[in-house]
Amino acid sequence: MSVQKGGYQVKLIREPIVRLIAVTHFQKPEDLEEFQIWQTDTDNEPQQLIEVSGRVCYNSFSNPSGRTNEQYIANLLSQQHHSVTEHAVASFYIRGISRACSHELVRHRHFSYSQRSTRYVDESDCGFIVPDCIAEDPEALEIFKEAVSKSQESYRRLCEILERKFAHIEDRTLRRKMVRQAARSVLPNATETALVMTGNFRAWRHFIRLRASRHADPEIRRLAIMILRELQKVAPAVFGDFEIIPLPDGTEEAVPKYFGE
Repeated sequence: MSVQKGGYQVKLIREPIVRLIAVTHFQKPEDLEEFQIWQTDTDNEPQQLIEVSGRVCYNSFSNPSGRTNEQYIANLLSQQHHSVTEHAVASFYIRGISRACSHELVRHRHFSYSQRSTRYVDESDCGFIVPDCIAEDPEALEIFKEAVSKSQESYRRLCEILERKFAHIEDRTLRRKMVRQAARSVLPNATETALVMTGNFRAWRHFIRLRASRHADPEIRRLAIMILRELQKVAPAVFGDFEIIPLPDGTEEAVPKYFGE
């Protein structure tokens, strides 16, 4: 969605983009392969890694009970043996979230982040994330549009003024940074950002348990549930215990069967 303000199109964004871009590859140890010490019923590589990690702990590679990989991982989770889930890792490309949301994301310190730099990138044409409760109210939406369009126009004008102010700086890259690092101060929390976020499965479970809760901010809750749905595809035995539940206001939350960290 975009609106015309002062000769410019102001981009308003309602939905984030979430893409799983990397997940752990598992290569069976040669000694287990050569002597056929351990077999599993799944070709899911992250789940194979988690199972073999658990079996290494107890040197229990035989499986007389015929327990499946899914059953084995469920037992690990029910026993709160979460450390083995730290070996499997997933990376997501995320776009269309607000700076307010990313401020909450980076509080999760067990992840790695690479985020769009407002110091380097020109934000003259950036988008803005509209909270649902504002988007659904015509009066509130008009106030929001006016506020973000004014902040963006102020950003553009500051860039023009500071370009002249720093014209004597010969290094173009340095000059650009000096301009944008100052001008960005007028951009609101609603400003769109993009990032790559990487974490192990234990960290993802913790993140989803906290941020997919009904008590979390709606924007980060929506993001957490989108991430959960992708992780349930690639590692259903690890994330399948989370149940996604509709809430009375039309949003969703996710509740895990197995708690603990």
